[in-house]
Amino acid sequence: MMNLSSNEIKSHLFSMSDEAYKSFHSNLVPGVHNIIGIRIPKLRSFAKEIAKDEWSLYLKGASDDYYEEILLQGLVIAYAKMDYSDRLSYIKGFIPKINNWAVCDSFCSSLKDTAKHREEMLSFLQPYLHSDQEFFLRFAIVMLMDYYIFDEYIDMVLSEMDQIKHEGYYVKMAVAWAISMCFVKFPEKTLYFLSENNLDDFTYNKALQKTIESLRVDKETKDKLRRMKRK
Repeated sequence: MMNLSSNEIKSHLFSMSDEAYKSFHSNLVPGVHNIIGIRIPKLRSFAKEIAKDEWSLYLKGASDDYYEEILLQGLVIAYAKMDYSDRLSYIKGFIPKINNWAVCDSFCSSLKDTAKHREEMLSFLQPYLHSDQEFFLRFAIVMLMDYYIFDEYIDMVLSEMDQIKHEGYYVKMAVAWAISMCFVKFPEKTLYFLSENNLDDFTYNKALQKTIESLRVDKETKDKLRRMKRK
């Protein structure tokens, strides 16, 4: 990858713009008004090109003017080859730039080498799990959902979800989503959790709703969950 300036990166991003997608995606990310309109596969492809060469130089001078410029940085941090301690350092620098669910969730799902470094990442996530910042918390919740719903971590994940107290809509929705994913993989354990927890009514009912909407939950279970809804 040639070493592109911040302005050249911006020009290239605008050359990939798709007006129809911009309109569609803008509706999904309310409050974000700086969307160029680039389909995610194209952005991922460009990030992989940058990640092959001179990526640290790119990150040093990267612009934050547009939604895609911020997401591109996150994807490059996820794709570039580096020591895990360095990656954690770049992740730490990037998290404060997350100000919407879409950048948050795309970034989390791209951090694939977390699967090889679960204990290190878990230690790293602790301050974010106890943050009062909406998207710091959402980042930590989505990371737990993406990489920790396994035998050895499921109790910890459910316990963390139970302790989160935050009024942010995107925190509550992330907790509900994570619990629904726990249910798909560990139905008995999660059902027990749903019968006894400290979740607020909104988050609890959303967790039931998301589980009921899952194609991987049978009708009988869905009927049972419907009866568990809090009034």
